[in-house]
Amino acid sequence: MKIKSTPLNDCYIIEPTIFEDDRGYFFEKYNEKKFEEVTGLNGHFVQDNISKSTYGVVRGLHLQKGEHAQAKLVSCLEGKVFDVAVDLREDSSTFGKWFGIELTSDNKLQLYVPRGFGHGFSVLSETAVFAYKCDNFYNKESEGGVLWNDVDINIDWQLPLENVILSEKDAVLTKFSEHNF
Repeated sequence: MKIKSTPLNDCYIIEPTIFEDDRGYFFEKYNEKKFEEVTGLNGHFVQDNISKSTYGVVRGLHLQKGEHAQAKLVSCLEGKVFDVAVDLREDSSTFGKWFGIELTSDNKLQLYVPRGFGHGFSVLSETAVFAYKCDNFYNKESEGGVLWNDVDINIDWQLPLENVILSEKDAVLTKFSEHNF
């Protein structure tokens, strides 16, 4: 397992070492001890979530605020997504910047998204099954988010605009400039 930095502070790509033979493959998906040694961050997770979406779905940008903030370790179990993390920590040198990476069932990459970040993804395959490991429990009252197509952040979701499918909730999230993070 390799842990690689991204251009965003405290956001990491986890690349597994895959052992393949004629029977199939094996890999270590996550190792808390190694993650903490390399990053210096607490990598203890308490909740796992799975979502399934169709082509064109954009989910995000979501976050949990305050004491219910969540770090996430995300991966694509089936299909292909473009995964996005946005640093919303006002005291960070990468505040307001985003990073995106293609996560697929073939490349088996994962993205660690720290607390204080917005997170979202777009589905690039016919369907995708997406997994989230969270280091804190979900709390509805702590939900927050930034509008997926905010002009100040300017994310390229890797989809034609006419193909984007949003939930009602995601379509009315607040602009980045209107937030007090």
